[in-house]
Amino acid sequence: MTEPAYLAATRHGYDAIAESCAAPYRAALDDAPLDRALLAGFAETVRREHADPVTLEVGSGHGGTAAFLATHGLDVSGIDLSAAMVDFARRTFPQIAFRVGAMHALDLADASLAALVSWYSLIHVPAGDRPAVVAEFRRVLRPGGYLLLGFQVGDDTRHVDEAYGHAVALDFHRLDPDTLAATLDTAGFDLVARFVRVPEPRHTAAPIPQGVLVGRVRGQDAAGDPRP
Repeated sequence: MTEPAYLAATRHGYDAIAESCAAPYRAALDDAPLDRALLAGFAETVRREHADPVTLEVGSGHGGTAAFLATHGLDVSGIDLSAAMVDFARRTFPQIAFRVGAMHALDLADASLAALVSWYSLIHVPAGDRPAVVAEFRRVLRPGGYLLLGFQVGDDTRHVDEAYGHAVALDFHRLDPDTLAATLDTAGFDLVARFVRVPEPRHTAAPIPQGVLVGRVRGQDAAGDPRP
């Protein structure tokens, strides 16, 4: 099967900038108290309902978000399209397992995860492919499992040809929270939380509102009892 062009372009782009963008990407979470609070709250919510909080971050990049979640009690690993990003994450956070992988075809068994995190990675997936990717997230989550999506809010796409001194061809799709919530509903998630932060001057993506959705797999709860 021929690989979709956007996957090859995203892989090439992040391979090219993996080392040069490390400092600003890692500092983004350090300087984002609301993001840290949301991630910490998500981790606590998962642990409250799942005694074995196995979690995957898709598009784990430099590994900082996965490492933060690990400090809050999740048994987390990460995958990324970019081998260079995975290599950086392994060197920086050797206590966490990182591997090369693609979110549209996860190498995991059905219902094997308590939680899945896509923190600013779904923004690289074109609109036509997003429902299938979200369905793949649903496949690997247990009944009562949690999904966290972080994204830039909007209805346009920003194309970047150069980043950190390297030639790239990266598309950043801004996502509409209502449309994304409907996609979650269709895939079998109940919406747990929705958060939109207005543009913040100190944030690395200052001109763009930032969104977070949390979904929970519809059906039985973590203890195996049907939900009302």
